Amino acid sequence: MSEWKKTTLGEIADIEMGQSPKGETCNTIGNGIPLLNGPTEFKIKNPKAVQYTIDSKRECRPLDLLFCVRGSTGRMNWADKRYSIGRGLAAIRHKSGSEYRCFLRGIIDYNLKVLLSSATGSIFSNITKKQLENLEIKLPPLSEQKSIASVLSSLDDKIDLLHRQNATLEKMAETLFRQWFVEEEKEEWEEGDLGEVIEIYDNLRIPLSKMERDKKKDGQLYPYYGAAEIMDYINDYIFDGEYILLGEDGTVRTNEGYPVLQYATGKFWVNNHAHVIQAIPPYNNFFIWIYLKKKNIDEIVTGAVQPKINQANLKSIDFPKYPKRLVIEFIDMTEPLFQKLKSNTTQIRTLTALRDTLLPKLMSGEVRVEMENTII
Repeated sequence: MSEWKKTTLGEIADIEMGQSPKGETCNTIGNGIPLLNGPTEFKIKNPKAVQYTIDSKRECRPLDLLFCVRGSTGRMNWADKRYSIGRGLAAIRHKSGSEYRCFLRGIIDYNLKVLLSSATGSIFSNITKKQLENLEIKLPPLSEQKSIASVLSSLDDKIDLLHRQNATLEKMAETLFRQWFVEEEKEEWEEGDLGEVIEIYDNLRIPLSKMERDKKKDGQLYPYYGAAEIMDYINDYIFDGEYILLGEDGTVRTNEGYPVLQYATGKFWVNNHAHVIQAIPPYNNFFIWIYLKKKNIDEIVTGAVQPKINQANLKSIDFPKYPKRLVIEFIDMTEPLFQKLKSNTTQIRTLTALRDTLLPKLMSGEVRVEMENTII
């Protein structure tokens, strides 16, 4: 550790704070530069702008690290192209080049608790440019930074590849579903609702506070799910099997009006912000998943301040009484896609856990890497 030095984030990174353009310069028809305002556009692999502006005030470059400084403070994503950035975001780039970007994200992630503890604001936590620049870090030589970045990047690339494969598999199943059950829909199919084809296991959920989760960190760890994502990993579980999680409150819908879904397999824990459901045969979870992915749910969302989907409204989602023969044929045909998707999801979880375990060891110097990326 003798060659590591204490410094600040501002010494190794350029930080561009966002500034929101005037409302009259913004539009949703694609006129101008895509605008990112904050974490609502971060729930996918790459950011997804829902607005554009013809009067960009501050911008990020491709491969910049986008950091939420307000609201869901601390959430991060990569800029896949040039964007105009609003006041809820900062664009951060390593001064030595984009090949060090994964090290940059890693060092911020490693020191995130310290950074968040300095945030201000009673309603929305805020982090300033000065707080980012003054974040104290331990810095290895540039060559080791590059090696650490390469290790983290290789894991991220593999995870990204598996995510893209899953997106392709889902798209194939969605195309087949649309052909069989939408484009070739029959008038004689009776109306029904989702409650007839699913079981709901919300009564088994147990929310845990951050303090309670921090006490469950020894031994084998399992995912702890919230409304929209895995929030943590703990050494206990309350579910074991295959389930669909559907956001119940808070984050319940996408920008397109579709439900927020997660596919949970194996052993895991769920808090009380996501419905836990399983398909009733002859349907399987994959069939229900494909149906819900493109189902508009605006009519069943309640709550002006805190969006919510209660159980009664969830069960009331329309779900036609499809012919049993056709359902079984579709399930048989898509079973290979389903199995591959589940295998990829398991790999994603394993690689993500590996990355999360390795990151603090790399960033503290407990585990060192040579130029050839050999962990020592």
